[in-house]
Amino acid sequence: MEHEALVKKWLMSDPARMKALTIAAALKLPGWCLAAGFVRSLVWDKLHNFSTNTALNDIDLIYFDPDDISDSRDHEIEQGLREVSMFPWSVKNQARMHERNSDCPYTSTEDAMSFWVEVETAVGAALDDDGDVILVAPFGVKPLFDYTITLNPKRPKQTDFEARICAKRWLQTWPRLVVKVL
Repeated sequence: MEHEALVKKWLMSDPARMKALTIAAALKLPGWCLAAGFVRSLVWDKLHNFSTNTALNDIDLIYFDPDDISDSRDHEIEQGLREVSMFPWSVKNQARMHERNSDCPYTSTEDAMSFWVEVETAVGAALDDDGDVILVAPFGVKPLFDYTITLNPKRPKQTDFEARICAKRWLQTWPRLVVKVL
């Protein structure tokens, strides 16, 4: 089965993830998706044949709205999400994240994701208007199936990469993974 189809199947088979996608879709934020560990951890759990999914520290809801890049808007959205669910939401408008990362302005959610530290983290899922799962993945989803954690070539600071691997404990959680620096 094609990698993208398999990821969609796994997402659709996960009631909690589908509930989070449905809640996020109702907000109708521009260019939104649930990204990072939301997809990455699910795939790595499946590849490691875990019987239960690894708990998510947070659910990264990202979107792209250059018309309102205030932190307060993200906090308002998070607050609203916490009122309708117990999920650990983290909301970030990617239209302002270039400032934090000292990059040129991003043009879209997918463009912003293409600057994330790890290639495998730059995968997100959303629902289209028909309720079908769509994937946002500037590097594709195949890297998730390679058992690797890969430094994004746009992020040459290997110290940031190594610090994230250590802090996130990915190699301890998913021991078959291998660190890959391009």
